[in-house]
Amino acid sequence: MLGLAAAGLLLATGCDSVSGIPVDDPAPAAADTGTSSAPAATATAVTPAPALPPVPADAPPVGEVPGVPEAGPALQRFAADVRAGDLAAIQEACWTIPPLTTQAMYADPDAVLSALAEPGTATDGILTWTDGVTSVTVERDRVASGYACGRVFPAGVEPAHDAADARHTVRRYLARLVGQPLHPDDREAEYPLVCAASPATWDPQGTGAPEPAPLANTPDVLSGTTGYADQQISSQQLTAGYMSVTAPVTNASGVTQNRTFFLADGDDGYCIGEISS
Repeated sequence: MLGLAAAGLLLATGCDSVSGIPVDDPAPAAADTGTSSAPAATATAVTPAPALPPVPADAPPVGEVPGVPEAGPALQRFAADVRAGDLAAIQEACWTIPPLTTQAMYADPDAVLSALAEPGTATDGILTWTDGVTSVTVERDRVASGYACGRVFPAGVEPAHDAADARHTVRRYLARLVGQPLHPDDREAEYPLVCAASPATWDPQGTGAPEPAPLANTPDVLSGTTGYADQQISSQQLTAGYMSVTAPVTNASGVTQNRTFFLADGDDGYCIGEISS
């Protein structure tokens, strides 16, 4: 894996976050190892998420999805915020998506609402609405929360996750470790960030012989983490479907060292399968 990281393609550092969520502004890549001061987060109590308000009576229409009646209300709450142009509310509700990504996806509210007004379909755990020009997709298991955030793509384009999503996955993982999750509900049981050990699908080198993701069997590899340098998180494409993300991480002794996270892309987004020592 370390060889893959060294041979990876162009390094990318992204502006993924705004509006109160840890910032990911462009910054020079840090050295592979070393000691430095990184902004350390202090563990704090996590307050429960507030209950959702009723669906607004004048909420935009959302096409029905056969067999998924709960999709309508969940997407109507989202559509109401899109129509209002309330990016702050959307970024707060759609915390699993990099905030600057939401700004780009919802820059044309009319296009999003036009797609959502059409009948939806459910395929392989993904709900899709399209008007032939724009498509909006949502993971089916996210509608149960009552507010589902759509991802927007041109019609006919295969939905995909990008480098910003990979960096945001690592950001969320580290935020949990230091006791400051980006959202009170961001827990592994509800929102898995670690690749499952079974079935064995981990094969970043493309050997054709997948193995269980190492992190699933060594979950305490970063135990004792006290902080991380959010503005220095960077990413690198590896083989198809795999990404590496590097972040300066501070341990309980106050030592900051670059750690590289190896992630695999899947239907539910990126998961972390291995962390360098």
